[in-house]
Amino acid sequence: MRVLGLCSYPVEAAATRYRLSQFVEPLAEKGIDLDISPFLDSRQFALLYQNKSLLQKVFGLIKPISRRVSEIAKIRRYDALLVQREAMIFGPAVFEWIFQKVGKIPLILDLDDATYIAYKSPTYGSLGSFFKFFGKTDNLIKRADTVICGNRFIAEYVEKKGTKTEIVPTVVDTGIFVPVAKDNEIPVLGWIGTHSTFPLLQSIFPVLQKLAQKHRFVLKIVGAGTENITLDGVNIENLAWDLARETADFQSLDIGLYPITTSASASEEWILGKSGFKAIQYMAVGVPFVVTPIGVCAELGIDGVTHLTATGENEWFEALSKLLRSSELRRTIGENGRKFAAENYTVAQQTEKLAAVLNSLFL
Repeated sequence: MRVLGLCSYPVEAAATRYRLSQFVEPLAEKGIDLDISPFLDSRQFALLYQNKSLLQKVFGLIKPISRRVSEIAKIRRYDALLVQREAMIFGPAVFEWIFQKVGKIPLILDLDDATYIAYKSPTYGSLGSFFKFFGKTDNLIKRADTVICGNRFIAEYVEKKGTKTEIVPTVVDTGIFVPVAKDNEIPVLGWIGTHSTFPLLQSIFPVLQKLAQKHRFVLKIVGAGTENITLDGVNIENLAWDLARETADFQSLDIGLYPITTSASASEEWILGKSGFKAIQYMAVGVPFVVTPIGVCAELGIDGVTHLTATGENEWFEALSKLLRSSELRRTIGENGRKFAAENYTVAQQTEKLAAVLNSLFL
């Protein structure tokens, strides 16, 4: 079976890397050849959030649109179409419709986020929201044979639309994301994310300031998208995200931070659609972490065994203090988390689900 996988972004984007790319080889072993075609290439993706003029960015879309058009002539080589969120970063689902009709092939939609919920873009504001065509996802859900969902909250939404679902959490390769011995003289609290999720970390800045008055620690921030981050009394290591360093950044932490809160660009319904991926990454490398128990993040792992939970500033302060005070507790929780990830969130397990969905198209 040959499957064309359409996505918006190149391998530098986590959704492409962990929802598609890491399954190419294991699916091939099951007789399923997955060809991945991102809308933006690595260079265009890097330019997307840089301080360039809107006109430059618009002209920069000519090449990826042309590339999508050229693929129409090749679509009949494939047996199925797998769309990770969307085939193009703006506009209605034009290419998905064309590929499905011309190729006369079934469509599988992969949703690891609640992209059916409208929001105001933190980068492009109302203009970005206008061109996103938020009704696109509902349209694709109705046309899909099956929707692969990152969690049960997305699946419940899709099932109300009358489409079959399969829940496939976003996971890492537990043979790559492994625990390592650490010799940090001062415990490292860390957060690894993107410019769009950095406000979530900022929501616990007051807690971290208060914590620094009682405990010694280094706050490691990766991927915030801003060069100058200062916090009175807190020793901060601020790094740009780097694909080559991703695993090592997670492994370097003594305690992981996973605060979640609503904001102008993150409603409660949108948060419920999040896959809890950071929790799975922390567990895979054996790093104890504190998380806000919202949505699927209240269901991943075992509270008090694989991680700690906190909902308010006092709870965050107490949970982090508890971990900072005891290296033995950190070790125990980290080991429990690693065991849980290795038993429940492996590439092999999710490959079986993906293969079953794709094979079911032709039964």
